[in-house]
Amino acid sequence: MRPLRICVIASSRFPIAEPYAGGLEAHTAALVVELRRRGHEVDLFAAPGSSPSLDVRTLPVAPFESSPAARADLAAPPETWMREHHAYLDLMLELHRGTGDGRPYDVVHNNSLHHLPVAMAATVAAPVVTTLHTPPIPWLESAIGLSHATNTHFIAVSHATRGQWAPVVDAEVVHNGIDTDAWTPGPGGDRAIWFGRLVPEKAPHAAVLAARAAGVALDLVGPVGDPAYVAEKVRPLLDDPAGPHAGYRHLGHLARADLARAVGSASVAVLTPAWEEPFGLVAAEAMSCGTPVAAYARGALPEIVDAETGRLADPDDVDGLAVAIREAAGLDRDVVRTSAVKRFGLTAMVDAYEDLYRRAVLDLGRAA
Repeated sequence: MRPLRICVIASSRFPIAEPYAGGLEAHTAALVVELRRRGHEVDLFAAPGSSPSLDVRTLPVAPFESSPAARADLAAPPETWMREHHAYLDLMLELHRGTGDGRPYDVVHNNSLHHLPVAMAATVAAPVVTTLHTPPIPWLESAIGLSHATNTHFIAVSHATRGQWAPVVDAEVVHNGIDTDAWTPGPGGDRAIWFGRLVPEKAPHAAVLAARAAGVALDLVGPVGDPAYVAEKVRPLLDDPAGPHAGYRHLGHLARADLARAVGSASVAVLTPAWEEPFGLVAAEAMSCGTPVAAYARGALPEIVDAETGRLADPDDVDGLAVAIREAAGLDRDVVRTSAVKRFGLTAMVDAYEDLYRRAVLDLGRAA
């Protein structure tokens, strides 16, 4: 089958560059690299500052500062919202007009969280595939509900996320995939690890409390997304990282290779979502390193973590999570790694997306 020409729309707020701001950015990079490796022509539209290796077409996020008169309107949207709005509006108008070289896209894959690629899908000649990476959010929900486009297709990253969106749209499910060649198996160790953005909805403070209850040292890794939360709830639980007995420490925000080594050197990865986790990419990444997972059974995590790869505890049950940490640490790391490669490697994910792209192209051709 012939290669496809694909437009991938990413976030205008967070660049697709290491260290990634979150799982969405890591997912986008992995998808684009693998599609190109398979011979497809992919244009990636992403935020300024994205990695040059990805050959990004930068979203036109122009500087904007409202006038004093406009700022006097208390109901005016934030300037960040306006910048993103105009960036996506310019892109969708460009897609409506067609590319400059006269060669149309076969598929537009909206991998952003913005509403305009959905709301304006009907103005684009190609099918528009949107991946739903989060629980329903008002702007995106309204765009889907009010859209009358016949060229749209929706993918949920888990059955849990599909169920949340079911009142609005009937989505297919494609689990996220990771580059298992980058998340390589490690030897394990004595310390547990928690990695992700340090924000209330991911509750890293609960991981520290559970690790303490389990009698296991713990490293936190990731960017501080909410400084006030971290100062109030996390820092008081940590030791001096330079001290001789730093059992509980924050190692900062690591690039992927360094993070993979840290995860592979951990006895268990701890996940503590305080929200309905749409997928849980860090669980798949840890498992790919052979590191079993101890997690709250919230959102999609029961789909990701099974009896071979980890242990689950009731949501917000710190004592139950402590038990899960101790039990998960004893699992066979080779079995954990094998499961991750089979279930969450890039091959399975991109095979599914390729199948959807081709079906979407055929469906649009029949409709025409």
